[in-house]
Amino acid sequence: MPCSKQPNHFQSLSLLHWPLSYLAIFWILQPLFFYLLFTSLWPLPAFYFVWLFLDWKTPEQGGRRSAWVRNWCVWTHIRDYFPITILKTKDLPPQHNYLMGVHPHGLLTFGAFCNFCTEATGFSKTFPGITPHLATLSWFFKIPLIRDYLMAKGVCSVSQPAIDYLLSHGTGNLVGIVVGGVGEALQSVPNTTTLILQKRKGFVRTALQHGAHLVPTFTFGETEVYDQVVFHQDSRMYKFQSFFRRIFGFYFCVFYGQGFRQGSLGLLPYSRPIVTVVGEPLPLPQIEKPSQEIVDKYHALYMDALHTLFDQHKTQYGCSDAQKLLFL
Repeated sequence: MPCSKQPNHFQSLSLLHWPLSYLAIFWILQPLFFYLLFTSLWPLPAFYFVWLFLDWKTPEQGGRRSAWVRNWCVWTHIRDYFPITILKTKDLPPQHNYLMGVHPHGLLTFGAFCNFCTEATGFSKTFPGITPHLATLSWFFKIPLIRDYLMAKGVCSVSQPAIDYLLSHGTGNLVGIVVGGVGEALQSVPNTTTLILQKRKGFVRTALQHGAHLVPTFTFGETEVYDQVVFHQDSRMYKFQSFFRRIFGFYFCVFYGQGFRQGSLGLLPYSRPIVTVVGEPLPLPQIEKPSQEIVDKYHALYMDALHTLFDQHKTQYGCSDAQKLLFL
């Protein structure tokens, strides 16, 4: 997919839908694959499902990334639409493994997707020798074709076995976890910097078990690209959102951005800058069975490091000096 020229703004709006279009196509292909089993083309889906059975554990054993997919031209157009950039504050030596906290979740996590799942912002040149993996919901990897698309971009399962594998096989691996999870998506409204983090300590325990360095990151502008309708916790709509989350693993968020026409509303995100600031790695000792006190200690150090990272860069990237980073 060669890049021939810079697209105009209208073309960028269209290109922004490409990743979602790919996913939609893969969803549509699911029933088609089953239908083909009852036609003369039955060997095609049959061979795929045999291969799927043999390949079932790959998402939990490092995945199968593709440099070709990560360098698709469409990712650079998405980068330029906002634009999206990445800022390195310290080197990440490739002789270590890293567990990176991704904050905030936002609605669609554009910053983490573009910076860590593609080469649009030049991750490999910015952090030479580091292989990034962004963790997402495990059930995505049980869906034919979609699993292959995600693995090609370096996305991995957020399951414990998948993360353990990456942090115990070789060095130079960086696993990004959106610590706030889908619950943080409901907090994603403009002009807010609230993170679900105080009780999220599992990632610290995992880092200690492998001696992986913790890396704080904060993506400025992630919560500014959409407006969201926030429902009261006693409302029927909030109860429906909670029910939806129990069934599908994520919340049904009601959000809106801009349309194709200037000043109109739609589902396209606002073209506002998104900057992911990657902080200094926090070295951790390797402790096979860390006590709760040790986990609490390094969790507190991580929160302090994240707070410092936010305060050092907030005025440069759109926040007021009085803006506070809040932990729930």
